[in-house]
Amino acid sequence: MLIRSPELVGRAGELRELSRAFDDALAGRGRAVFLAGESGIGKSRLAREAAARAAGRGARVLRGQGSTVGPVVPFRPLAEALLSLTRDAEPVDVGELGPYLPALGVLVPDWRCAAADEPAPPLLVVAEAVLRLLAVVGRAGGCVLVLDDLHDADAETLFVLEYLLGNLESARVLLIGTIRDDASAARDIARSAARRGACTLRTLPRLGGEAVHELVAACLGTDRARVPAETAAHLGRLSAGIPFLLEELLHELVHDRVLTERPAGWRLADTPTGAVPAALAGSIATRTARLGPEGAALLAVAAVLGPRFSAPVVQRAAGADDRTMAAFLDAAADARLVEPDPAAVGWYTFGHPLTAEAVLTQLGPTRRAELARLAADAVELLHPGLPGDWCALAAELRQLAGDRAAAGRLFADAGRRALETAAAGAAVSLLTRADAVLTESPDLPLRGAVLESLVHALGETGQADRAFALAARFSEVGLFDRAAVLHARLAWAALLAGRTADGLAQVTAARTRRGPDRQRAAIDAVHALLLLELPGRAAEAGQLATAALAQAERHDDPVATCQALLALGVLTRERDPDAARGHLDRARRLTESRRMPLWRTHVLLRLGEHVALTDGDTGGLVLARQHAERGGSVAAARAADVAITLYGPVLGGDFGAAEHRLSTLAHGDVVRAVCAAHRADRPRMAEAIAAVRAAGGDHHPDLALCLGLAQAFCALLEEDRDRARRDLKLARAHEPGGSPLSGQHGLALLLDVLAGDAEPDAAAAPAARLRWNRQFTALAQAVWHGRQGDTAAAEAAAKEAREAAYPYRMAAHLGARLVAEAALADGWGDPVPWLRAAEEYFHDAAIPAVAAACRTLLRRAGEPVRQRRPGLHHLPRELREAGVTVREYDVFRLLAHRLGNTDIARRLLISPKTVEKHVSSLMTKTKLPDRVTLFDYAATLSS
Repeated sequence: MLIRSPELVGRAGELRELSRAFDDALAGRGRAVFLAGESGIGKSRLAREAAARAAGRGARVLRGQGSTVGPVVPFRPLAEALLSLTRDAEPVDVGELGPYLPALGVLVPDWRCAAADEPAPPLLVVAEAVLRLLAVVGRAGGCVLVLDDLHDADAETLFVLEYLLGNLESARVLLIGTIRDDASAARDIARSAARRGACTLRTLPRLGGEAVHELVAACLGTDRARVPAETAAHLGRLSAGIPFLLEELLHELVHDRVLTERPAGWRLADTPTGAVPAALAGSIATRTARLGPEGAALLAVAAVLGPRFSAPVVQRAAGADDRTMAAFLDAAADARLVEPDPAAVGWYTFGHPLTAEAVLTQLGPTRRAELARLAADAVELLHPGLPGDWCALAAELRQLAGDRAAAGRLFADAGRRALETAAAGAAVSLLTRADAVLTESPDLPLRGAVLESLVHALGETGQADRAFALAARFSEVGLFDRAAVLHARLAWAALLAGRTADGLAQVTAARTRRGPDRQRAAIDAVHALLLLELPGRAAEAGQLATAALAQAERHDDPVATCQALLALGVLTRERDPDAARGHLDRARRLTESRRMPLWRTHVLLRLGEHVALTDGDTGGLVLARQHAERGGSVAAARAADVAITLYGPVLGGDFGAAEHRLSTLAHGDVVRAVCAAHRADRPRMAEAIAAVRAAGGDHHPDLALCLGLAQAFCALLEEDRDRARRDLKLARAHEPGGSPLSGQHGLALLLDVLAGDAEPDAAAAPAARLRWNRQFTALAQAVWHGRQGDTAAAEAAAKEAREAAYPYRMAAHLGARLVAEAALADGWGDPVPWLRAAEEYFHDAAIPAVAAACRTLLRRAGEPVRQRRPGLHHLPRELREAGVTVREYDVFRLLAHRLGNTDIARRLLISPKTVEKHVSSLMTKTKLPDRVTLFDYAATLSS
């Protein structure tokens, strides 16, 4: 019988913290706590104990565990946790999940509603569905979700986990996750969430001397006084204070009668020596020996396969019959060496990761290599073509067997597959291993192909420096034409990293090494994309992209075709948005038909930006961001984040949300400049633009944007129209072709028409039809028609402007302020309501220059102007719009308590007659018939 402590020892503080976290969850303040630490430190035991205590208080407990080696099961920990809901006697009312229930079908088959051929729901929808389900489960007595071994969790689980961390605050849910403290994606998520206060991260320390002494006594079922302090101290040194190793050691010492109970207490017969791994290895060796020779041989094969293994592969590699294999699995499970994996039939896991390692220490190098060869043969025989993770496993086994050539080919194949299936992070790991294994290989084409794929994967994952470090090795491949392709791939990596000059240098290197004519398309396509980052090079980029497209289609190069279409999609956006959309749709269809998910992500990114420009909708960008995250494309995800922030909250005027998003952006100086400018914060704008100039000087591709979308707007918010026009002229000079948002296709035209320096002919330009520009060009037409005396045309244009400006709150009010004077003078539109709304907005936004200008125009129009006293911003919007003053609001708040004039006067230190005057004014402004109704209204607003 194995020795285990019946109680949790040494974790009282952590248990109290978890109990408080559950208290918060019960109070409707969802919590997440991560328990981190080395293997065997007791993370899972602590999580189980905390969950059991919560269950004793009426909580519903859901448990799931991350998987390790072998076929990846998406959402495994979450599916394991949620499946228990279908087995419990107490049902969950999933009906209230409504449209989110089908999304849970990927986790719980019982809830699957979609047809078999329907695509899987987006990860974001699955995450929201899980959140809503947990909220339902926890509504009565709270819910505890325990996710164990998250360091082994799949990417889909981690996506949902990160979503839960950001959205648990209002659910009666406590999430407890366990992770090892070595590097993993789960640890990175936990650390990041802890830094922003979204979770608590606790690293469990090793047990100290007192706790070790207590644990030894608990394991032995005796009083602490019956375990000598020196014995406990020695056991603590051997186990290094790791509870699992201490329990393993105690089991072995008691079983071998090295540690025995005597009348005076427990005593060691002799002093065990050696480090912890040796003690653990000895314990496992003893249990292994009890399996017999055949069982030990099978266990060795299983250990070669890793902490998780396929029973059929072990059986084939060892040449065992069904009866022998079944007997081995039963005996190994009885000895707690292995246990069935509930997530997959035919799969088993070792009781602890150290168990497999300990078994391997008993094998010599030759024996280990032979078993690895047999296991690799079995994998290849049972799984022809090595689908999924079998290819990477076979590569590891071939490497362990000493077959470097086969291992290199398999790692390369696995890495290429990962890249093709949009798993860029896994591709980097696998291709790096392939590159290392093939260092001395004479197969130069294979080495060149590995380098090419590795450069691509590194670029996608945002590791441009690592990619550039490989450039010095391009000559190693020994093939002149392969070197040209490698430089072209490195140019793409430079483009993704925003290193335009480095990318152009790689294009030059590629052209000097160009081999067959078919390589020209790959070079020209990436060259065109790089030139788009430079001012004044659009014509040259267009020629290159057109030539690249023709060459790529002639030689059936889908990657170069996609890149050329991306370039043409950007180039034609200014003069023909419909043609640009056509190029991008064509690229999307190509990536879908040729199964190029990573390239599809880049196409979706360009499509999303196109739609955001033409319609103001960022939904496409959000979709591209999801695809980028799912495929591990850090570069695409970063670009999507920048674009979503610019086209969404910044241009939309939701500056609180914009600042929150900007705090997480590593490469958002241009957007920071625009955000600051649109809040009239010139110092912060100047700081951000200085950072842009420091990065690219006067040739930075986004400098025109800084001038036209940032500086010009900041000047307008300072009521300096001349300065704004100068900034717009600088933007036009910097980029004659015009960036779609740099102002020359919209704002500049409006200011020129207002100044009498232009007619709105430019409004017919295709770029002027982009939604952001359309709000200004339509206003320019309204002003011009008004001056011609065509009131109907002016008002129609003003209506078009308001419709175009709907997503852009700040710009809409600024546009109204700019044209109000002309509208007043020429008698069109509704300038007075426009000015009142604009004055209200800019006053609340603390942009006093524009607010004051609005008040001046209102006075000039003979309209009453609301008094702006300190504290007015505290008034409810309904009362501000009714013209209620700050002093009247003081009286109004006390009316909610149904006080009389005398009581109110005493509290406000004014006369009862003055109170009565304010009450009368309040009834007039709120259009309420009597004092009782005013009392009720005050009580309603106050609540």
